[in-house]
Amino acid sequence: MPTQINGLPAHVLLIHAVVILVPVAALVLVGQAWSQRVRRWAGALGPLLCLGALVLVPITTSTGEWLRDHLNPQLAASEPVRKHADLGGQLLPWVIAMFVLSVAVWYLGRRTPEGDETVVLPSAGGAVAVQVVVAVLATVAAVGAVVQTARIGDSGAQAVWKGTVVTR
Repeated sequence: MPTQINGLPAHVLLIHAVVILVPVAALVLVGQAWSQRVRRWAGALGPLLCLGALVLVPITTSTGEWLRDHLNPQLAASEPVRKHADLGGQLLPWVIAMFVLSVAVWYLGRRTPEGDETVVLPSAGGAVAVQVVVAVLATVAAVGAVVQTARIGDSGAQAVWKGTVVTR
């Protein structure tokens, strides 16, 4: 894994992809979880977006660790950098949950009758419960991943920019 891209730390570039991909994947996941129309429109796009996030997050975390190890030791040990690294390590479980649940939503959507526009199946009570539970869990995972991504981004921006820009 290259740690630099065109002379810049790879982490600095990869974080932009994570900041876009995780929320987009989360949005598609929630849409697919609650709407048959969105499931039909997106098809396998939801699980593929979540898979992309699942691949990209550990790579970005790894390049972040490399960057931290190559910072000035005093800066690397600072509270803002430590906080950012700690928060960054907490995103992967949310993205794993999003991927697993996106596959479940996609699978359940393939078993839903074509004419049904909602997450609820009119036929069997057990199927209704499964779909609702999966939709709620998918929503929780998506919201958790987006909130964690925002927390990580804020802490990273604070670590890099706080005190460096003079406002008048």
